[in-house]
Amino acid sequence: MIETITNVNSAVNGVVWGWPALILLGFVGVLMTVMTKFFQITHFRHWVKNTIGAMFGDKQVMQHTKDRSISQFQSLCTALAATVGTGNIVGVAGAIAVGGPGAVFWMWLVAFFGMMTNYSENVLGILYRRKNEKDEWCGGAMYYLKDGLGSKKGCRGIGIVLAFLFSCFCLLASFGIGNMSQVNSMVSNVNTAFGIPKPAVGIFLFVAVGAVILGGLKRVAAVTEKIVPFMVVLYIVGTLFIIITHISSVPAIFVSIFKGAFALKSAAGGIVGSGIALAMQMGMKRGVFSNEAGLGSSVMVHSNSNVKEPVRQGMWGIFEVFADTIIVCTLTALTLLSSGVIDLETGMLSESVSGIESSSLMSYAFGQSFGKLGSCFIAIAILLFAYSTVLGWSHYGSKACEYLFGTGSVFIYRIIFCIIVLAGSVMEAQLAWDISDTFNGLMMLPNLIGVLVLSPLVIRCTQNYVDRKIHGKNITPMLSMFPDIQKEHEKMVRQGAE
Repeated sequence: MIETITNVNSAVNGVVWGWPALILLGFVGVLMTVMTKFFQITHFRHWVKNTIGAMFGDKQVMQHTKDRSISQFQSLCTALAATVGTGNIVGVAGAIAVGGPGAVFWMWLVAFFGMMTNYSENVLGILYRRKNEKDEWCGGAMYYLKDGLGSKKGCRGIGIVLAFLFSCFCLLASFGIGNMSQVNSMVSNVNTAFGIPKPAVGIFLFVAVGAVILGGLKRVAAVTEKIVPFMVVLYIVGTLFIIITHISSVPAIFVSIFKGAFALKSAAGGIVGSGIALAMQMGMKRGVFSNEAGLGSSVMVHSNSNVKEPVRQGMWGIFEVFADTIIVCTLTALTLLSSGVIDLETGMLSESVSGIESSSLMSYAFGQSFGKLGSCFIAIAILLFAYSTVLGWSHYGSKACEYLFGTGSVFIYRIIFCIIVLAGSVMEAQLAWDISDTFNGLMMLPNLIGVLVLSPLVIRCTQNYVDRKIHGKNITPMLSMFPDIQKEHEKMVRQGAE
């Protein structure tokens, strides 16, 4: 059975993560960057001020809502909970182990352009969101595929089909990237660091996940807004300590990253790989696994925000990718490369880590500086990162399930999701990661088609916001594609309730 699953997954993975799909991913990011006039650079101060900066000056960003929406900060934390996971530790280590240091460069590149892909997804998510019978916001790629792409002449059927496929793939992905691979990493690292049997860890996680997700998005958001800031700051402090203690090797690390990205050498488990192509493919795959830009996943929680301005929420998407990949993944890479795990001259795994799985490389790196305490630190970091990711992805899967089967199916989905936690705790690690890669690719394709077709709408909405908020023009804001919601939100925005 396992062998059959592996063979089928390998065949599908080769298609969805082939060069055509990677080129489409890069093209959409470059297109949105160019069409928004490099918004992530030209308006850098503005989006920083209105995201992380607003946390210290705008009480509405942090304020809990009385309705069934969540605050902007809670939506960010829940989205980061889903993205800042084992991909930032195990995924980066795996990319470097297979693609060499050069994979890091391609992670940076896909993140730079991915900022505007994520921005575009979230702008579209707010424009096309609507409320269900429980008065909860519902948004995501499935809605802008159905109502946005589907509104184009002759595209109604295509929009409906792609929305259905995206929801199916998202449902499956929530069991892969959002569950099995995360749980598998948690269980393995806790078992290695503390000697706790894997089934015992799996049962504990089953209870810990169920206690939160069965309470719905409000409870998930309440937990993630406490966990995410703590775990990110803790991890940053730990990695910075190791990097600073090896500061003399940092110049050589950057040389190896750029050399590996463009030279004809890369590591493949200690064997010379296929050069630039392998480094590029691993960097892009693990980059997307980490920040999820292009998947259309985080839109489903960003759409639950109490924000009224689509571009305001889009800017949170830019910050999300920036924090996830440019900051956290870079710190992971620098920590690994400064610890001697990779031979900087050859770009290959050093002999000292031969036989060590890529999932344990970061534990080894921390162990070099902190001894047994370092391994325990990474085990706890992965536990927090992966646990929060499971919580975030449970919401994504529930929204896909709601779209496909109605609101009544969500509770059943959450029960099944908890059961999958147990399955992930005993699954073979490599298979869990491979399945996650495949589901990522399957989600990505219909979403990118939607973003590509609706890109002119994103540009109009962006220009509308820039004209009003930056250039001070008195024009009608673009807030929703539905007249009733547009009218309601327009009144609130004019009153200053953004």
